[in-house]
Amino acid sequence: MLALNNIEVVYDGVILVLKGISLFAEEGRITTLLGANGAGKTTTLKAISGLLRTERGEVTKGSVELDGTRLDRLPPHAVVKRGVTQVFEGRRVFENLTVQDNLIAGAHTRRDFAAVRESIERVYDIFPPLKERRYQSSGYLSGGEQQMLVIGRALMSEPRVILLDEPSLGLAPLLVEEIFGIIRRLREERSLTVLLVEQNAAMALDIADHGYVMENGRIVLEGPAETLRQNSDIKEFYLGLNEVGARKSYRDLKHYRRRKRWLS
Repeated sequence: MLALNNIEVVYDGVILVLKGISLFAEEGRITTLLGANGAGKTTTLKAISGLLRTERGEVTKGSVELDGTRLDRLPPHAVVKRGVTQVFEGRRVFENLTVQDNLIAGAHTRRDFAAVRESIERVYDIFPPLKERRYQSSGYLSGGEQQMLVIGRALMSEPRVILLDEPSLGLAPLLVEEIFGIIRRLREERSLTVLLVEQNAAMALDIADHGYVMENGRIVLEGPAETLRQNSDIKEFYLGLNEVGARKSYRDLKHYRRRKRWLS
């Protein structure tokens, strides 16, 4: 189990961003983390993967653990070696490298080159379009193909836990369905533990087993994905449905936050 135990994150020694976050991602399950922009979702992922230090941030309270082993004191490459890897928002491929060289870069913590070649072939089995373009510069791939590539590159480290940050961002609806179908397959076929940060709440809750909702650096709601799908607040302000099933404008969101707080 991946566990965050009451963690606080501070940037530049003064800016408190995460205010006592606790969440658990169980082995072989998909856990989703929902919330508006600025809620602290990406910071939560970076607290796990050890990347806060690159932005002058640090975990000042609490702990991040994988099966009881502390991760929050480790550098990023050591976190990857422990079996946790992060896929960033925005499809950050190495544009001047080929598809295959991108995949090789994802295996930088491994030394068994025969096993690395086998992993490349497994990635191509999962993402056939990448095999067709294996020697093509990744900067020329479509958005959907680049998203496949960054997920495939993350798989090259043979992770036990994969952190996905907004995998649907900027993709057409059909491609979003394909990417989310692949995420579900990875969970089922490889028993991967997935922590999914996603603004597309409907898709995220459709494939997730459990969910958390963040607001202003705190967890304000959690429960089984099906329970969250039926929650009236989630329906209204994350799925865009009011009580009679009609679409509701997000312009009312700020008024709603002044009127009603989940933490009250």
